[in-house]
Amino acid sequence: MEIPELLAPAGNLEKLKMAVLYGADAVYVGGEDYGLRKKAGNFSIEQLQEGIEFAHQSGVKVYVTVNIIPHNDDLIGLPEYIKELQGLGIDAVIVADPGVFSIVKEVAPSLEVHISTQANNTNWASVKFWKGQGADRVILARELSLEEIKKINQRANISLEIFMHGAMCISYSGRCLLSNYMIDRDANRGECAHSCRWKYTLMEEERPGQYYPIYEDEQGTYIFNSKDLCMIEHLAELIATGVDSLKIEGRMKSLHYVATVTNVYRRALDEYKTDPENYQFNSKWLAELKKISHRHYTTGFYFDKPSGKEQNYTSSGYSRDYDFMGIVRDYLPQTQEAVIEVRNKFFQGDEVEIFGPKTDTFVEVLDQIKNEDGKEIEAAPHPHQLITVKVSQAVKKYDLVRREREGE
Repeated sequence: MEIPELLAPAGNLEKLKMAVLYGADAVYVGGEDYGLRKKAGNFSIEQLQEGIEFAHQSGVKVYVTVNIIPHNDDLIGLPEYIKELQGLGIDAVIVADPGVFSIVKEVAPSLEVHISTQANNTNWASVKFWKGQGADRVILARELSLEEIKKINQRANISLEIFMHGAMCISYSGRCLLSNYMIDRDANRGECAHSCRWKYTLMEEERPGQYYPIYEDEQGTYIFNSKDLCMIEHLAELIATGVDSLKIEGRMKSLHYVATVTNVYRRALDEYKTDPENYQFNSKWLAELKKISHRHYTTGFYFDKPSGKEQNYTSSGYSRDYDFMGIVRDYLPQTQEAVIEVRNKFFQGDEVEIFGPKTDTFVEVLDQIKNEDGKEIEAAPHPHQLITVKVSQAVKKYDLVRREREGE
């Protein structure tokens, strides 16, 4: 049974490794230039080389974003960069601009090219156009229903990719000018300030102080603020469209986000593959996805055109019910202890959850914490400090530790 590729985001080298370990079939990353996420950690050429080698050792593909909408000056150095990427052995570049596409085809004709969602492909004719130009895959716009995607797949005869989880953009396939006009940061060249998440009021010019009824209260509304996409309850419907790749948004998101979301969708896809006819959604998967930092979830455009309920008018904040605490670096079977690299402050008596790609989530109370010298301590406050704690069941290297926030 063939199932779609699970494509995970990787904002830096550590997140790439975590995505690979937690079950991604492919990852997408950005170099230091030419991508739409300048504020992500991104990759130097040396880091790209290490990341590609690590991913390829596990049979995982690496796609590099070159998806800005460039001005003339942005094209300087691009041909050389594309050649360098090809020399590293990347599996594909993701592009949005026809000019960038033509440069890739000219200087690296054998390099696989994926057409970004930024190119706004919403119908079979435009998808066939890109196939005719030599594209290998089209990442469809997010403004499509499942039925529209099926029809495109039936007529276009090219690899297709769609988003299944993560942040949604209020502008058409991400082509936004708010940030550009407000603070001179061009979202289409990688510098989005997320102006859509700010608080707004609507007032008619001749009636100062009189607000139109779009707000939640007199303080204003986050009228442009969208919910997050989550299709874990509808994975079978996504697979039924016949697309080749299911994508998780989030190169700006945390390591905890990347590991958790990749892990959940990996388990769900594997369960579907084992027995498609009897596949059923497991409510534990959604519970796991609610433990990461997220906005309220939505199914986006997949089942119908979204109503106003798909917007989040009251806040631009995230639900953060859990803190990411640390990474398991070793397990000592003789003493049943886990060695943990600290990422958030631990306290003796903490109740934490531990999970991993091969470790089902379980709860542990930390009755004792020891430092690297084996001395018992009441708290571990320093990031990257190594501590040892007793655990009731075996854990594995790269399992993650999280803690529910008090009062959440």
